[in-house]
Amino acid sequence: MKESVGNPLHLKSVNHISLICRSVEESMDFYLNVLGFFPIRRPGSFNFDGAWLFGFGIGIHLLEAENPEKLPKKKEINPKDNHISFQCESMGAVEKKLKEMEIDYVRATVEEGGIQVDQLFFHDPDGFMIEICNCDSLPVIPLAGEVARSCSHLNLQQLMQNQSQQQQQIHKIVK
Repeated sequence: MKESVGNPLHLKSVNHISLICRSVEESMDFYLNVLGFFPIRRPGSFNFDGAWLFGFGIGIHLLEAENPEKLPKKKEINPKDNHISFQCESMGAVEKKLKEMEIDYVRATVEEGGIQVDQLFFHDPDGFMIEICNCDSLPVIPLAGEVARSCSHLNLQQLMQNQSQQQQQIHKIVK
């Protein structure tokens, strides 16, 4: 396996994910009213139906399928499927709201070193998996042996800066 070289493409963050959907309106309703995203301006030069949404530091671009009837419909909720995950403030409140909205979900628990993370998995209208978790309690532990840190955005930024500095020092030594 090739050794990682820091941030070769100088990435800053995730900007958006794009999801192909049967109905932009139905998917917008889900992402606005279930997950709390809000619509943002989408360039008018696109020649296909879609919508742009934003929330929690990430964009979701909904793209209307050219042949919606040919999109596969997932019925089984499988936590091992492709998904996007959101951290929440209260798992109990999320579960209560999903029950009120009559959204089917699957519960899962991950335990590592005495730390328990609760997860809820459910589908958007097109079968794309959504995970809600309290993952912030699980530390991010680099394989290079760095000290364990919380998964929060600020700590992750500091971790990445530390790794970048370490790699720069290694490159100076190697040269």
